[in-house]
Amino acid sequence: MGPSFTEQFDQHGAWKRTFAQQLNQLADWMQAHDLVDPSIKERLERLQEQVRTDKVMVAFVAEFSRGKSELINAIFFADYGRRIMPASAGRTTMCPTELSYESGTSPCLRLLPIDTRLQPQGLAEWRLKQHEWKEIALDIENAQQMADSLAKVSEVRRVSIDEARQLGFWHDDAADDNPLADDKGMVEVPMWRHALINVPHPLLKQGLVILDTPGLNAVGAEPELTINLIPQAHAVVFILGADTGVTRSDLSIWRDHLGAAPKSGETRMVVLNKIDTLWDTLNSPAQVQAQLERQRVNSAEILGVPLAQVVPVSAQKGLVAKITCDDMLLEASGLPQLEQALAVGILGKRQSILREVVSSGVAGLHAETARMLNIRRSDLDDQMSELSSLRGKNATVIQAMRGRAELEQSDFNASTAKVQALRAVHLKLTRQVFHQLGSRSLKAQLAPLADTLQSSTLLRLGLRKVYAESFERVRGLLEETQTSANEVRDMLVGTFRQLNAEFGFALQVPPAPDFSPYMDDVIEIERRHEQYVGVANTLRLAQPEFAQRLLRGLTLRLRAVLDSVSNELELWSKSANAQLDAQLRERRRGFARRIEAVDRIQTAADGLVERIAEIESAEAHINELQLRLTTLTDRLIHTPLAPQERHSQVKEAEDLLFS
Repeated sequence: MGPSFTEQFDQHGAWKRTFAQQLNQLADWMQAHDLVDPSIKERLERLQEQVRTDKVMVAFVAEFSRGKSELINAIFFADYGRRIMPASAGRTTMCPTELSYESGTSPCLRLLPIDTRLQPQGLAEWRLKQHEWKEIALDIENAQQMADSLAKVSEVRRVSIDEARQLGFWHDDAADDNPLADDKGMVEVPMWRHALINVPHPLLKQGLVILDTPGLNAVGAEPELTINLIPQAHAVVFILGADTGVTRSDLSIWRDHLGAAPKSGETRMVVLNKIDTLWDTLNSPAQVQAQLERQRVNSAEILGVPLAQVVPVSAQKGLVAKITCDDMLLEASGLPQLEQALAVGILGKRQSILREVVSSGVAGLHAETARMLNIRRSDLDDQMSELSSLRGKNATVIQAMRGRAELEQSDFNASTAKVQALRAVHLKLTRQVFHQLGSRSLKAQLAPLADTLQSSTLLRLGLRKVYAESFERVRGLLEETQTSANEVRDMLVGTFRQLNAEFGFALQVPPAPDFSPYMDDVIEIERRHEQYVGVANTLRLAQPEFAQRLLRGLTLRLRAVLDSVSNELELWSKSANAQLDAQLRERRRGFARRIEAVDRIQTAADGLVERIAEIESAEAHINELQLRLTTLTDRLIHTPLAPQERHSQVKEAEDLLFS
């Protein structure tokens, strides 16, 4: 059996710590050798931030009473020796709950009142208003106190049907999904809209985030949950009952809010929970296994996922087995197979993606630093050629060389105004591109959608068309940005060619950023959330609060995409400018060194030989720096995996799991 999710996550955390240490060593070394310009500094800081803040989010999604919270207890909290998340019969998790760790913050549970749904602000905005949340301190040494406190996520209150409708829990067009009304016409709704649990669990401290979502009614009433939170998850564990298979409400959640998109299909895992309900003493083990296999096959066919992604489990028996150290029961529960699937199929892919991203960043860092070293080497070569020509020359020739160096220095300083003018043109063009990606621009693209959502129900009949047109404009915005970025690059190519000819520079324009992945993101956002603007949501969209939350959720998601485009464009622009800055700086230093060398040669008979020896030593030092740079960056790119994570064992684990 391969590594469990916990073991592999520990290894993932160890890899990140090793990478961070090596990156800090590289930064210190570069700083010590004056190899950090603004562009390189920003690349270093982005890499450090990327690794430091990297999160792995696993979203657990299910209809009520599928054993979702029990599964979270079994996988992550069995060491407490009891249930931590509420997992009794019936509805337990009534509001979306995030478990994570925020350093510098005391362990606590924060709860956002359900009444905030009556206001237009989205969850992202409420997160910034900490005073609006109810905070409960958690004693991590006291399992009973933690369990009692976390039970509050299951609190409910009784409201009228009208209030339930306003809050998004009652739909006149979906009577079967509405909560039961008592004889006074009152229904139960969650007490809280969202819960944040901050605890220093070892896995959470290493960057794991667990999203525990409620059932269909609550998921559908919170657009931001399915527009922003669930799409951010690196894995979605969708839980069914082994005794029921895929029910109508299960299928509604899957089709409307998850769906195995082609690019993210590998992150979808289906769990057939409560297999112990099939352990019938009247049936033989072979009959039980055959029944379970039929449920797996049926579930895979209905949901359209590979059979290997449907894993049978008994979360309750797995938790009991871990607490009582019963290896046979643990194996029978199927929990080790699920943990292994999470480790290999999800966490392994996440690490591969992170490694690819940081490797690309390190390669860019290496290229920029190597370019700076090449500038220094070229300057030394010029000095060496010039000084070698002085061998055997008299004082008049040496003095003439000093005069020529001073004249070239003066001409260069006078010409830098032209360089600054060319830089100003580049910055102006780049600012225009940034303006295309700004908040006002996005607001303008979505204005027709906003107007339609705020209009009468009659006008909303054309909402789907307006929705499609709005996304078409956003895609057009990205296409325009790509065109503009290519035009800026073409301008830089001509500018750099001119500067190279006039000043002997070696400027090279980096390739323009490719924004096609972000175009794919926009297409995916549009596809995943079309159900919100369909006829089935007409009554829900008639609620102004829901319509505003939908618009805000989409705006935040698209804003995040455009911000990523802006960040990539900014880094590319700074990289081009940094080359120019580095060459200007090194050229000024070169003039100063040339004049200093001539002065020393004039005052000492052996000055020429001494200076040539210094240049040879400096060239040897640059070669050493180049070699050391390659060593340090290669070590970062190829930071070794822990033994259990090596490819051969991962492949073996996959074969064992999915055979």
